[in-house]
Amino acid sequence: MELDFERCYRAVDSRDQRFDGWFYTAVSSTGIYCRPSCPAITPKPENVSFFPTAAGAQRAGYRACKRCRPDAAPGSPEWDVRADLVGRAMRLIGDGVVDREGVPGLAGRLGYTERHLNRMLTAELGAGPLALARAQRAQTARILIETTDLGLAEIAFAAGFGSVRQFNDTIQEVYAQAPSRLRERRPVADAEPGTINLRLAYRSPLHVPALLDFLETRALPGMEERSGDTYRRGLHLPHGSATVALTPAARWVSAKLRLSDVRDLAPAVARCRRLFDLDADPDAVDATLGADLALSASINTEPGVRVPRAVDGFEIAVRAIVGQQVSVAGARTTLTRMLRAAGGFDGPDLVGFPGAVVVAELPDTAFGMPVSRRQTIRQLAEAVAAGKIDLEPGANREESVSRLMEVPGIGAWTAGYVAMRAIGDPDVFLPTDLAVRRGAAALGLPSTPKALEKHAERWRPWRSYALIRLWRAS
Repeated sequence: MELDFERCYRAVDSRDQRFDGWFYTAVSSTGIYCRPSCPAITPKPENVSFFPTAAGAQRAGYRACKRCRPDAAPGSPEWDVRADLVGRAMRLIGDGVVDREGVPGLAGRLGYTERHLNRMLTAELGAGPLALARAQRAQTARILIETTDLGLAEIAFAAGFGSVRQFNDTIQEVYAQAPSRLRERRPVADAEPGTINLRLAYRSPLHVPALLDFLETRALPGMEERSGDTYRRGLHLPHGSATVALTPAARWVSAKLRLSDVRDLAPAVARCRRLFDLDADPDAVDATLGADLALSASINTEPGVRVPRAVDGFEIAVRAIVGQQVSVAGARTTLTRMLRAAGGFDGPDLVGFPGAVVVAELPDTAFGMPVSRRQTIRQLAEAVAAGKIDLEPGANREESVSRLMEVPGIGAWTAGYVAMRAIGDPDVFLPTDLAVRRGAAALGLPSTPKALEKHAERWRPWRSYALIRLWRAS
């Protein structure tokens, strides 16, 4: 990833928050690295280096600034946009794959050798997969130290470190203080027992109503709910279940997590960020879409509209199939019936969407839909359970879409919807969607599929964001 020195330095000199997470500033005279928006005195140009990742700065021997907390910056929007090896690897590392499966597991998922993967990541990011995962472990450990009463040894293993010594050495190296000192500096605890409270940073603006309205309209009882500006839902994570409450505020989203296993903190955070599209660059998106006069009024009145993504790719795929040729309310009723049949939705806690194996084994009576659609869901579930279709963050987008469309009953609309919400493609457009065409007509745009698709070419590479705006206009 090429970083233009002059442009980066101007961002640092102006303390521009929009560049937080895009790159990190390392200062040789102090030995620390910061966010671009760090309020400290701007360093002299000859003392500055720029890195695309915190891991790259750490690998070069720099420690994190105690003032601006660079490890808590929003993630780079590049990892959501890019569909290449590096982008896929970063999404999987963020989801904790290296901690659970090691570098061989990561390389296997991506279909490359460990050597080639390490070479590619080091060349572009200044750090290989182990260093990138280590930086994430350090951040996870700091969060647990400062927000829980867990013992430090428990935190070491929960964060993914192989030993307490490795944990101590890493925290000392990254934060220039021992774990015990970090705990002494933590704020007064006001969290409920068993919960972890976090702030998930994002780049302003964030249009909260658009995001929460979309999720509320499709919320399934027993799995998710909205109360005011707080969205709550259940999660299935690699080591157990969880519930999360997300409340947007200025510059961050307040997250209250209750985990059955604290080893799931990093993947839980990654999935919450993905669900709310918190690593997006709204300025870049709105600048492109706002150049179209038909969308400029929407951009001006509702800046920062995000694409509601997913915490579970299989869940989105099932939702898309159920939603074929039925209303949102009708799909919600059918999905609720399926969830009740799957069991576990009658307790006091919210739960996650059932896995592919569970759905594949549901009886016919659980599906309130035509036989052909029921068979489509079953075949999808069997393919996902067998690993034939990948709907996770690091999936190859083109390959996943191609394999989805091999399943009888899945066409271009369904595959595109899944690509947008589950796999995170920012450039999906669905010109045949009735609500999209109604929204287009309301904004004075062409409303026939062919003409609308041609007009939408000017919105690349952000057509998914235009799609959300057309739905809101319908």
